[in-house]
Amino acid sequence: MSYQTSIWPLAAVLISLIGSIPIMLSGRTPNLRESWTLMAAFGKVVIVASMLPAVLNGGGFEFTIAEVIPGVPLALRVDAMGMFFALVASILWFFTSLYSIGYMRSLKEHAQTRYFASFAVAISATLGVAFSANLLTLYLFYEMLSLSTYPLVTHEQNAESRKSGRKYLTYILGTSIGFALPAMLIVYSLTGTLDFKIGGVLAGSGASPQLLALVLVLFLFGFAKSGLMPFHGWLPAAMVAPTPVSSFLHGVAVVKVGVFSILRVIFHIFGPEQLLAVNLGWVICTLASTTILVASLVALTQDNLKRRLAYSTIGQLSYMILGAGMLSAAGMTGGLLHIAMHAFGKITLFFCAGAIFVAAGKKYISQMDGLGRRMPITYLAFMFGSLSIIGMPPLGGFISKWNLVIGAVSSDQLILLLVLLVSSLLNAAYFLPIVYRGFFAKAADPVFDEGVKEAPLFCLVPLSMTACASLALFFYPDIFLKLAQLALFP
Repeated sequence: MSYQTSIWPLAAVLISLIGSIPIMLSGRTPNLRESWTLMAAFGKVVIVASMLPAVLNGGGFEFTIAEVIPGVPLALRVDAMGMFFALVASILWFFTSLYSIGYMRSLKEHAQTRYFASFAVAISATLGVAFSANLLTLYLFYEMLSLSTYPLVTHEQNAESRKSGRKYLTYILGTSIGFALPAMLIVYSLTGTLDFKIGGVLAGSGASPQLLALVLVLFLFGFAKSGLMPFHGWLPAAMVAPTPVSSFLHGVAVVKVGVFSILRVIFHIFGPEQLLAVNLGWVICTLASTTILVASLVALTQDNLKRRLAYSTIGQLSYMILGAGMLSAAGMTGGLLHIAMHAFGKITLFFCAGAIFVAAGKKYISQMDGLGRRMPITYLAFMFGSLSIIGMPPLGGFISKWNLVIGAVSSDQLILLLVLLVSSLLNAAYFLPIVYRGFFAKAADPVFDEGVKEAPLFCLVPLSMTACASLALFFYPDIFLKLAQLALFP
């Protein structure tokens, strides 16, 4: 793959960071503040999309910001894998920005300027992770994301949100400093570089299988945004934040940054062939499979809708890691594809949860019987998102889960096939009753039968569009599929 030096990767990262300044300065003029937000979001999509044709043709872009450590510059590189993630994140940030306007205004939330500015900084950090050329750059943007999302998690500024914020930073910063940073130092001492390289920089390093296993586990737990158990507790706790924040955490950026970082390590620090040679795929698959099954079972017990979605996310993230751990062509493709398919499906579900709260003031599933008749568009979108997460055709999630199943079969890992099938049944068990109860159960509140009353348009339009996107991705997965194939098999 040939890379041309260009300012565009830096522009893609910085546009929303720079945009946070006029957002903060426009705090007393909400219309202007939100116009800046939407312009920054749209501009980010345009810049990312402008680099897509070159990447699809086998090229890419790079930009060196500064030489920090000998042989380890602070540098950006747009390759197929980074473009895959950046495209998902930038598109969904635009939808989240639209949705945030409807949600925050409808509930007359406080500190909206801080909210929108923090969002803008966080999406810059997300693109920085996507376009990082090496582990050092990725690590710095990863930490920037942790700090910029703290004000979002603690937005309510009450005792519960502050407690959740402390838990969030303890898990996220504690693991990255305690586990990921030492792993990076070991990699640098072994190889003299932290660059991402096709086939992995550790290939041929002469490191013992025991040392490689240690480094792998440090990375898996060090990037705790991925939600691998037992370092998942921050994720349900973060549900105290407003629903658009939950959408951003689960669909657009934070958790996907954790998974993306782990996939970078698996593919471009270790390399699939190296992991196969020392038989370390089972470590990844065991941790991921355990997380998938336990999280799915816990999700079944949650009555709070956002907490059920949170535990669902914990399980779904591990599908992506499981696919990478299979070390088979179809499995790795399915794991990477699931980043996009899950993102569109899960953000739809969180948008719907927020719309339900805005229109009906309900948080608990047991209080939502019959609500689907009052909010048919929202519940239809929820059904689309649910079917995509379950992996049912004709929704996008079927494409990624199909590849995961083929990956398990082709590599003769039938126990992983069983994990995939059982967990998909559990997905159906905790999602489909919500849809059924919404449309067909006797109304929990008589007002639910008094005609249609959906959330405001700024809430309704984004959830409808992301639901339709989940449907469209089943029929037109080509761009993401090609990017995944270029990332894994250049």
